[in-house]
Amino acid sequence: MQVVKRIYVTVASVGFVLTSFCYGCREKEDSLVDISKVNVTYTESEEDFPNPERGFYRYSETSASNFVTLDASSIKGYRNLQSIENANYQVLSTLLFRYYILDNVKNAAIPAAVLNGIKADMQAIRTAGLKVIPRFVYTVTSNAGNCPEGGICPPYGDASKAVVLNHIAQLKPVLGENADVIACVQLGFIGIWGENYYSDYFGDPSPNGNQQNVLTNQNWQDRIDVLKALLDAVPSDRMVQVRYPQFKQRFAYGVHSLISSAALSEQEAFTATDKSRIGYHNDCFLSGSNDVGTFEDYGNNLSPRSSDAVVVNTLRDYMMNDSRFVVVGGETCSDGYSPQNDCEPAGKAQEEFAAMHYSYINAHYNNTVNNDWQDGGCMDNIKRNLGYRLVLESAVLPDNAVRKTEMNITLNIRNKGYAAPYNPRPVQVLLRSKSSGEVITLPFDTDIRRWYSGAIMLQGKLRITGDITPGDYELLLNLPDAYSSLAGKPEYSIRLANKDVWEETTGYNKLNHVVQVK
Repeated sequence: MQVVKRIYVTVASVGFVLTSFCYGCREKEDSLVDISKVNVTYTESEEDFPNPERGFYRYSETSASNFVTLDASSIKGYRNLQSIENANYQVLSTLLFRYYILDNVKNAAIPAAVLNGIKADMQAIRTAGLKVIPRFVYTVTSNAGNCPEGGICPPYGDASKAVVLNHIAQLKPVLGENADVIACVQLGFIGIWGENYYSDYFGDPSPNGNQQNVLTNQNWQDRIDVLKALLDAVPSDRMVQVRYPQFKQRFAYGVHSLISSAALSEQEAFTATDKSRIGYHNDCFLSGSNDVGTFEDYGNNLSPRSSDAVVVNTLRDYMMNDSRFVVVGGETCSDGYSPQNDCEPAGKAQEEFAAMHYSYINAHYNNTVNNDWQDGGCMDNIKRNLGYRLVLESAVLPDNAVRKTEMNITLNIRNKGYAAPYNPRPVQVLLRSKSSGEVITLPFDTDIRRWYSGAIMLQGKLRITGDITPGDYELLLNLPDAYSSLAGKPEYSIRLANKDVWEETTGYNKLNHVVQVK
């Protein structure tokens, strides 16, 4: 049954805003209209499909000494279901991880040819409809020898702080020009693999080190300076990931900060401050009680190193709370922590993904772990739920609208994924003329980064301007990329996890309803 009510919305503006509703009020007669409304329900889809900035990523690397640019046609295929070497599963991907190994410039500037090669990579990624997670490092190989670690011995092969800072300054224009296809940036630079551990210049907390395996105050400050430089080099709408939760604490609160330091609050999140832009890449996901040093206190001049249960649990709680508002990803690295890293009920893989709000994971490593998810029956859930998965459950939509008045709309969405989208993007309701095909775009005033896991109810109003041609209009929801260079490309728009709503050629989500504008 259609219900007619008098509706007054407290905030008047063009487009959509989150609102409160007052039924039966009489004020501002030009804002009032009798609206015939219908309830529309939608069917969830269990399909695994590509969506931007989330899911299993594909791995790649190149080096300054032998730079090989990406081939757009090859990497475009990643958007389709493909087999992975040494894996018993297939994945489709919208994310590409890219190691840039600055192996021959540890005492020199980055050559223009290499910078141009990175730019060429970015264009190939743009052409392929993907986004990249870059990490700049100096070495990804280790030296075996007669040292406490045995298989990993110094010298490790990274570069000095002065060189690192100069390289970041060189990379700043490249990162700025190509922010549209950058999902996030990993800190890198320090240590083998850029994991900030085995380092010749920034402190060596391994058994090979000389300071009771702690990081000194100066080590921390040097690392903080590098992170600050990278945050300044990366555009403010993109996040930088660090390897260890304690690193973010020491950046935000100082070298003497405690592991009990506060995580981001709702008010601090998404404010473009340095603190709000630091996320995490855990490259040993579910590999032990402290994920091989991920949840560890590395000490300083006045405090010892520790990884006891209290430390681990405190840092885990910190990251769990903080990760709700920042980008989290990584890879598995050891199957020794079985059955904990297996599917439920024996393991807790899905539980951990959800608790730490993971948006992505490596498709290639460590497949001894990843294969167990396929064998255990939870791989399909993980593939669907990494990052966001937005299901439109129902909507309250108008049947008709009158020009120069306002109509209300309610969308009931459920995010079944592990995390919210971590980069800003518009939320738009579209009116598409049934006769001419003209599309009228109206913004919904909401921050998609706050569409956390669970139920999301969006209420807003639409001002129908006087210049709209009367007629029948389809209602659609559009979640395009924030950058104009990508906004018109369907592969960069978010697709709802529903049947019979996605338009592949436009990137629009149909609300399956027509409104008559009079």
